Amino acid sequence: MTKLLTQSIRQTLLWAAVTGIIYPLIITVIAQLAFKDEANGSLVMRNGKIIGSGLLAQQFQGTNYFWPRPSACTYGTSASGIVASSGSNLGPTSGQLQTNVMNNIAAFISGNNLPTNTVVPPDMAFASASGLDPHISPEAARLQVARVAASRGLRPDEVQALVERFVEPPQWGFLGQARVNVLLLNVALDELSSSPKAESAAQKKG
Repeated sequence: MTKLLTQSIRQTLLWAAVTGIIYPLIITVIAQLAFKDEANGSLVMRNGKIIGSGLLAQQFQGTNYFWPRPSACTYGTSASGIVASSGSNLGPTSGQLQTNVMNNIAAFISGNNLPTNTVVPPDMAFASASGLDPHISPEAARLQVARVAASRGLRPDEVQALVERFVEPPQWGFLGQARVNVLLLNVALDELSSSPKAESAAQKKG
């Protein structure tokens, strides 16, 4: 009995060390060496400060930024720093879902000064399942170009070129669809607007 108990304790301590210390340590080292950016949360830095993650959507308001997908969880932002992920849980026959979709479409068309018969991309009409999808479709970004360019005093072709530069192809060439990361696009947009060339052009327009 004592021998069996001793063996059990040794096995427990051994596997606790292997699975609780050694294995996590090895995986952490590999991740930090081979995938440091991803392992640390794909954090986006600006002027030495963390402004977000390329994996999580943020709310961008006003006319001078590209807008993300609608969110059912207020983009997971809170004073406590807790990121909440959730969908609306509304079924396809839900009247509230239909109302939400129609409101999202109307807000997108109105906010971008588009013709009333514009076909709004589905990603701008429906919230994502997580409520934190950081990407929008290339078409959703292109429909916002005119608004953003006018608000920032930039040429539409400049902003259009920026959008095209941030279009990501399907993963590995065949998984999913082409997409645009809104946070990364808006960071690049700020950099474009603050460039001497852009400031000079804005002054001439003024």
